[in-house]
Amino acid sequence: MTEVHAAHTTDPVSDARASHTTDSVLAARADARARAGEVAEAMPYVPASTSPYCPPGVAPESLLWAETVAGGGYTHRLLPRGARIRFEDPAGDACAHVLLYNAREPAERLNIADTQKIPWQAYVGTGHPLLSGDGRVLATVVEDSSGHHDAFCGTSSPELARSRYGAWLPESATPAGRELFLLAALKHGLGERDLPPSVSFFQGVRVAPDGSLDFTGSAGAGRHVDLVAEMPLIVLVANVPHPIDPRPGYHVTPLRVHAWASAPTNAGDQFWNASPERERAYLNTLDYLTSTGELS
Repeated sequence: MTEVHAAHTTDPVSDARASHTTDSVLAARADARARAGEVAEAMPYVPASTSPYCPPGVAPESLLWAETVAGGGYTHRLLPRGARIRFEDPAGDACAHVLLYNAREPAERLNIADTQKIPWQAYVGTGHPLLSGDGRVLATVVEDSSGHHDAFCGTSSPELARSRYGAWLPESATPAGRELFLLAALKHGLGERDLPPSVSFFQGVRVAPDGSLDFTGSAGAGRHVDLVAEMPLIVLVANVPHPIDPRPGYHVTPLRVHAWASAPTNAGDQFWNASPERERAYLNTLDYLTSTGELS
């Protein structure tokens, strides 16, 4: 009778790939190296030029940021003035909750009330300026193939996540958006008191005639929205279900984020001149940037 022996490899990387053993320093190192060639569903692409999802027409070498954010995940980035940021919803159920801060002075941050008031428009879409409480434009929505966004509800709180899903902590399967924002904020020296209401993209809300809020959901897979940074920014993102999504369960799919070198809004651009109030906000922005030395 012939004995059949299982093949044995003396290659620790191959062994680790098969077993994912991490019970010693050497095994953990081998496991990490074994995973190095794998393409994860959610990860930053480093360098950004290696992203397999570079937006059409964008030179990979111009990318400043490229990442896929898992459902229930978060990310953050420091970006220069003029960076163009694209959020994409490849599967149709992402919900990008976004906070913006003046990178030079983070006490200046997204103000939802002014973002709705200055353009006389509560529904975010192409051409919409995202304003700070100082009357300056942090970023402008310059392209939008979704139209399903929200500037009323903010993100989910720990109380909401606990009542709906039973758990809310970042390490749980159903983290609250505010908890993820806090983790991202801490990376930039910010804390809980620095978290204002956020704007969200890809899950829509409309105000009904009686004043109630109607959840309109997603516009479908493959949609994107682009922002242009009008000043150096800290960008925080939490990809969690919209707080008034009526569906049972924690429904959220991966979000793609890319940013690349581009140009800010300038005098004469259609968005700059859309109304006297918007023009004033852009002028306020240029005045501030000149005073800080960002512009000569």
